[in-house]
Amino acid sequence: MRETSPKTKLELPASSINESFARVFAAAYATRLDPTLEELADIKTVISEAVTNAIVHAYPQGGGMVYITARVVNGDTLEYVIRDKGRGIPDIRQALEPMFTTGGEERSGMGFTIMQSFTDRMSVTSKEGKGTKVTLLKRIVKQPSRAK
Repeated sequence: MRETSPKTKLELPASSINESFARVFAAAYATRLDPTLEELADIKTVISEAVTNAIVHAYPQGGGMVYITARVVNGDTLEYVIRDKGRGIPDIRQALEPMFTTGGEERSGMGFTIMQSFTDRMSVTSKEGKGTKVTLLKRIVKQPSRAK
């Protein structure tokens, strides 16, 4: 097993205005592994989905914080952990089903499905009244022309 880098942390108020800031943070962190534009787009998308879920579902009345950590594991994999201390998810299995939403008609219920599709691994843990943690792993494959 290769070395794991120290965690870089970001704490943001759970406000929709900060979702784009979280995307920029994740993309900037990813550049240390020289991702392709497609890999970078995937990272920005999954971070956007995870942070939006925390803002909308963890804190439906507003307030609260979103905590993001980023690190490199095994030398070639980005790990992002998005946490909140909101209301939690009563049934994770149901929440992972495509089209399931607690956000009403204006929400598509595709956030977790998108996160699963654009990462190599996603895990969700949650406790009602305590919050939710989403862990996302994305391996960055070195292309022959990009190898150093």
